[in-house]
Amino acid sequence: MTIAGPLSGITIIDLTRVLAGPFCTLLLADLGARVIKVEQPGKGDDSRAYGPFINGKSGYFVAQNRGKESIALDLKAAGDVAILHRLLRKADVLVENFRPGAMGRLGLGWKDLKARYPNLIYAATSGFGQTGPYAERPAYDVIAQAMGGIMSLTGHEGGPPTRVGSSIGDLGAGLFTALGIVAALHDRTRTGQGMLIDVAMLDSQIGLLENAIIRYFASGQSPKPTGARHSSIAPFEPYRARNGYIVIACGNDELFRRLAASLRRPDLAADPRFSENARRSDNVLALKDELETILLAHDVEHWLESLSAAGIPCAPINDIAHACADPQVAARNMIVPVDDETLPGIKLAGLPIKMSAYPDRDRRDAAPELDADRARILADFPDS
Repeated sequence: MTIAGPLSGITIIDLTRVLAGPFCTLLLADLGARVIKVEQPGKGDDSRAYGPFINGKSGYFVAQNRGKESIALDLKAAGDVAILHRLLRKADVLVENFRPGAMGRLGLGWKDLKARYPNLIYAATSGFGQTGPYAERPAYDVIAQAMGGIMSLTGHEGGPPTRVGSSIGDLGAGLFTALGIVAALHDRTRTGQGMLIDVAMLDSQIGLLENAIIRYFASGQSPKPTGARHSSIAPFEPYRARNGYIVIACGNDELFRRLAASLRRPDLAADPRFSENARRSDNVLALKDELETILLAHDVEHWLESLSAAGIPCAPINDIAHACADPQVAARNMIVPVDDETLPGIKLAGLPIKMSAYPDRDRRDAAPELDADRARILADFPDS
């Protein structure tokens, strides 16, 4: 099930479940690594029980585990632990997202494995990391979003707390773990040594706060939700046209002057309230009123054509169906079918990383059935 890619020849032992860890190893598999998913016997990854279900299969599981292999091992059974060690003798990376301390209690923690496999890279993703007062607390995506501050920035001012629509708490941690693994593999080519990679969901949320932290320290005030607009750039949000909304984003004064000219209102660029970005940000509501008064005269499609021709960054607000059908998304091979006869017509997200040295595949391998690859895995990792 391995494919040609920059990580071809790398073997990942994947002890993760649900989302943060599986998303990390999904990226590594798409980059060519062999990912062997170790699952709980009889049950497998918790996400096998999550909907939506298609012909009896969990679409949630399929989306995050396509292209991997599965073997069921009970990590509390001596015989199965012995099989895990057979895998680790030839593996490059172990990835786990148990609560800190759980692997150590099984004799499989970083300190245990480092002595036995000095070149093994051990990547641990958890809610709060391996250290600190919260280390042993459980966490889910919404916990990380809440504690990491991103929920305080999302939604509209005065509205209820709002979770980001995708699981950015899990996905951010998965991305940082994958980046850490690739960096550790590079380091190992120089040192010959493995290392521990410790990624926390909470840390990852803090790392993704963009300019919110510097705004807090600059002003002494916690930033508030600003709806769909940018906190310090204007115009930079959705605006109402005759039949819906269009997003317009002008990141500098020259773009705003072009926008004003395209709207046949060059006077807006000379207006003292709007002549510079800082002034537009201070008068963002007045600017929105001015722009929507103009935009309401025509449909979204008219403005998309007109503004795009003038080089103004603009976009429709796509739902998922329209995003999947967008010709640019199709041209970039970002919606791909899965080679699973039991899931006809099912498509998933492609790999956002395009590399000149490797083809960007237009199909993906199926997600494994629980323990389906046991025979092949045991043959490839003999008991020495």
